[in-house]
Amino acid sequence: MVDPPSEVPWDAVGMSSIIETNGLVMEFTSTRALDGLDLRVPSGVTGLVGANGAGKTTLISLVLGLLKPTSGTIGVLGLDPSVDGPRLRAMIGYGPERNVLPDDMQAYDFVRHFAQIRGLPHDEARSRASDSLYLVGLGEERFRALGTMSTGQRQRVKLAQAIAADPSLIVLDEPTDGLDPVQRDEMLSIIVDVNRKFGIDVMLSSHVLEEVERICDHVVALDAGRLVAQGSMTELAGALGGVEVELIDLDDRPRSIDAVERQLVERGLTVRRLDFALSVSGATDDELFDAVVAAVAAAEARVKTLGRRRRTLDDVFTSDIVAAGRPGAGS
Repeated sequence: MVDPPSEVPWDAVGMSSIIETNGLVMEFTSTRALDGLDLRVPSGVTGLVGANGAGKTTLISLVLGLLKPTSGTIGVLGLDPSVDGPRLRAMIGYGPERNVLPDDMQAYDFVRHFAQIRGLPHDEARSRASDSLYLVGLGEERFRALGTMSTGQRQRVKLAQAIAADPSLIVLDEPTDGLDPVQRDEMLSIIVDVNRKFGIDVMLSSHVLEEVERICDHVVALDAGRLVAQGSMTELAGALGGVEVELIDLDDRPRSIDAVERQLVERGLTVRRLDFALSVSGATDDELFDAVVAAVAAAEARVKTLGRRRRTLDDVFTSDIVAAGRPGAGS
């Protein structure tokens, strides 16, 4: 464990938080990209979400020590990035969003080169490059030129170079961008393995809330440079209130869901419909359960699932932005 520099008070940036900011402000010529950000990012897999222009890339640049904040403080792994940037960057792996890989370079040479830049001896860098490429599923492809690889393979190469030097933290900027659904699932699975099997903390920047919900332990949501939500996935996506019922599509009663929906609306309840599922609110949960059961019985419908409605990350993000007085932002 490294000792914190004097510029960042240890009680303000403790090792219980891998990233911590206090009143962080980043201004450019005519733009305030970050506005008084107070963050506590714990160990695990953290999703950094927000629309384009929310401040995600600016925050990543500050984490890496590539920018110096206008005011406020930021600590990463117990260090001040603006003071200890080179030392800190040796402890962090970074996968950029943009396609910045040299087409004429082999994947193996690219990963080995970056491992050496981060301080690994030559022989160890060679071994780690091969191991990392095998880990991301490119062991047989490691000597191919980067320019001949698909988008999915190139994304894996960026992840391999981020983890090759055994960092304490990896920061990934839109790692699933440009991937098809199968490739996206594979990439998310690899990211989870990197954290669970190797103990490397992850901060994942994404505009896809669904994938953040799937793999992240914690969430930081930004909008227009301000923090609109942060916390564990359990805290943020807890029970919202309401009941969800999914019906079975019966051949002999194909419109039974219409009858169920109609009866619930007639009772003055709020009903949202998606295919053969209904989300019902507008009363206590006990009253909602009774109403749904009665409507299903009257329609002679058949229930597939029935339970309390769960709040999604999209619910959290949208409601918190509206509460902050910026309706529609982040869409």
